[in-house]
Amino acid sequence: MTDLAAHSQIVGWAIGVTTVLTVLALVLSFVRLIKGPSLPDRVVAIDLVTVLAVAVVGLLAITHGQPDFLDIALALALVAFLATVAFAWYAERTTERLNRDRRAGERVEEPDDG
Repeated sequence: MTDLAAHSQIVGWAIGVTTVLTVLALVLSFVRLIKGPSLPDRVVAIDLVTVLAVAVVGLLAITHGQPDFLDIALALALVAFLATVAFAWYAERTTERLNRDRRAGERVEEPDDG
């Protein structure tokens, strides 16, 4: 067995293990996305899902020997970045609005002389 054949087997095994672990992480991220107790948890989960999707596309590019898939991975990564920024902005605005409404509600309430 030549060194090249040994490396090919090791790389094939590593790609297989990496694919299984990436898909497992993707499933767990979807669970967090669905269950996530708060909006920031869901934002982080969707960001992780997109990062893992980029990893899957990269693994497909390596497995099938198609470097064109890397263009798809790059486009997906850019869109994911913009989506994460938009979700973070939305979460911040929602939190600010809730805090403002709470402060306004506290000022409106009158003490109970009861």
